[in-house]
Formats: sequence, structure tokens, C-alpha cells
Amino acid sequence: MSVLEMKVPSPGESITEVEIATWLVKDGDYVEKDQPIAEVDSDKATLELPAEQSGIITLKAEEGDVVQVGQVVCLIDMDAAKPEGAAPAAEAPKQEEAPKAAEPAKQEAPKPAAPVAAPQTYATGAPSPAAKKILDEKGMDAGQVTGTGRDGRITKTDAELAAVPALGGNPLTATGSRSTTTTKLSVLRRKIAQRLVSVKNETAMLTTFNEVDMSEIFRLRKQYKEEFAQKHGVGLGFMSFFTKAVTRALQMYPDVNASIDGDFKVNYDFCDISIAVSGPKGLMVPVLRNAENMSFSAIEANIKDLATKVRDGKITVDEMTGGTFTITNGGTFGSMMSTPIINPPQSAILGMHNIIQRPVAVDGQVVIRPMMYVAMSYDHRIIDGKESVGFLVAVKEGIDNPVGVLMGGDERKGLGL
Repeated sequence: MSVLEMKVPSPGESITEVEIATWLVKDGDYVEKDQPIAEVDSDKATLELPAEQSGIITLKAEEGDVVQVGQVVCLIDMDAAKPEGAAPAAEAPKQEEAPKAAEPAKQEAPKPAAPVAAPQTYATGAPSPAAKKILDEKGMDAGQVTGTGRDGRITKTDAELAAVPALGGNPLTATGSRSTTTTKLSVLRRKIAQRLVSVKNETAMLTTFNEVDMSEIFRLRKQYKEEFAQKHGVGLGFMSFFTKAVTRALQMYPDVNASIDGDFKVNYDFCDISIAVSGPKGLMVPVLRNAENMSFSAIEANIKDLATKVRDGKITVDEMTGGTFTITNGGTFGSMMSTPIINPPQSAILGMHNIIQRPVAVDGQVVIRPMMYVAMSYDHRIIDGKESVGFLVAVKEGIDNPVGVLMGGDERKGLGL
């Protein structure tokens, strides 16, 4: 019998272990070569594990197990014949019979015995002085209240509960579901938590704010939306404008495009922009390499491709490693203002927010403009306040005046039209 031992491949540099998130097959199933058989979580991404050969599979690890890179997680019997396709149909009747097993539970439970009434005394139904005061204040009669004190006396608590408007029962008694669910955090979520806490503890993080006028970007998108899409095959979104504005600002303020390595500062002469994308496994940050050299259409196409990979679980570790600056857009979820957390080992991050029509003063006149608050969190250990504020002002200049600042004064040429 030829049996293949499938081992956990290395998802990327520095990753030594992964977690079996989900088995996509059952023990004893026949699998085809290259068929996805499991999803594994590393501390950077969720990856699919494909079958290396065809055959009957025997699982050697459970869901939730943390396994080392190179460890055997399943066996594949390559000599096993592929079963007939009729096999799954034979199992169908078992599923139909399952509900019958629950029928005995429908038998009527015995009725509980009626409670024995407490003996009646002079105290039964009589309020205590504190209870009487509450009932008098609420204009209630003692006959409306059932006493729970000794011999049926109405206590202060009885009066207080009776004075509360009807809430469908005792207001101190929960009537809804009280169940709880405990789920183990994935390796990715645990790593995210660890990194975020370390950023708060190990950096001198500050946040500076500004606001940008989105009027010109709205105009450009409305005017060139269809022509841009027809020529380049992608939509003209906000992210390309912000990416362009950020790469320009990074070149003007190089210390924002830097990181700390022990006692040294590392400056980069390229702009690898991490774009935060919300996926089914959590927030991920795929990277646009050398974004400073990209056109508007290239930025939009690359962001679309990376976002699709994140949402489909196809993103690789290499595609999320090595960014020098991050852009995150909380505005897609309705956030008006936030203080984004730095993505280590980077030293700064730009947070975008929702766009609101607000009154602003323009040339001495109050006008309504689509405005957005932007926030930049930075590591004060290597970025001074002057640089952080100057950087954000440079981003604002690019957004307020994209034609003059980002397109060299020619909007059609700037958009590649």
C-alpha cells in the first residue's frame, strides 16, 4: 500500500506553527489531487491546504489543533480506488430518520404539584411601615400586592416591585435567553490582539487630526467615472486619490516613511502602502508595492485584486508583508472620527472616515461641502509634531486640490484618459 504523509508546508518566513481551522473533508473521504482539504490559520493569514495526491484520506489532527510546520496532519492512501458515485445517495435515508428519535421527548411532562398555601395570620397582606409609605406615594392599595415576607407580610421590596410599571413579569427576573457561547480565538485573531497591545505598550503613539474637502474628487469621479471604467476596466474610487496624496506626502516627509530597529532608524526610498481590508477572518493589510510609481488605474486595479483575495481567503503572506505606511478607511462602516493604531513595525497610519455634508467657510461665504475628517497616528519616538502635522497638511492639499497637486494641472492626462 502506497501511503503519502502530508505535512504542513511553511506559509512564509518566520512562521513555525499553524492552527487547523477547518477540515474541508471527513476522515475516510476520497480526495482528488489539488483538492482543498483544510483551512489553516497562521499568525498572518488563513491559507488552504490542497491534497498532494488522490486517494482515501486519514486525518491525524483535529480542528483547533496547533501543529508545527513540517508535522504530519493526514495520510493519503494512493492505492485506494475511487468509490462509486452512488455512495452518498445511500446515506440520505439516515438523515430523514433522524427526527424520529426526537419524538419521545414530546411526551407530556407530569404536572408539578400545587404549592401548599401558607397559613393566614394577622400579618398576611399587611404592609410594613416602609412598604406602606411607598404604596401611599404611588396611590396603590395593599390588596394589589402579594407579600413575600414572614406570614405573607408585604415588605419594602414587594412594594417597590409592585410600583414598577408592568414589564411582563418580575422586573428583576430575566425572561429571555441566558445562554453563552465560548469560541477559541483563531491564531490570526490572537496575533492581531498581541500586536495591537504591544503597539500601545511599546510606542509613543499620538494622533493628529485634520479635515479634507472632497468636492473636487466628487466632481472628477462623476465626470470621468464611465470613461475611466471603459478604458481601464476598474472604477475610479477614493483610495487611489488618498494613496497618491500619501505617497507624495511621504516623499516630502521621509521620517514618516521610516521604522525603528533597536537603536537605529530605517528610512525607505520606496512607498509600500498597506491597505486595510476587512475579511471574514478579521482585518488584513495587503501591500501595494512601490505605490509611488503607480497610476490611478494601477492603484485601483491592485487594490481590487488584493481585496478580492482577502475576502476569498486567497491572500498570501508575502502579499501582506513589508508595508512602510498604512491607510485604513473606517468611513465605509460609518465612522466619523477615530484614532487608528499603528501597524508595526511601521511608524504611522492614516485613518479615513465617513463623508458628511457640512457648512464650511469658503472665501468668506458659508457653503455646504462634502467633508471628511482624517486622522494620522504616529510614533513620536521618530516623528516629531512638526513632521506629523506637515505630513497631514500635505495629504489635505492633495485631496482638496487633486488636479493641481496630484495630476500636474491636467486631469485627463492624470487619469490616463
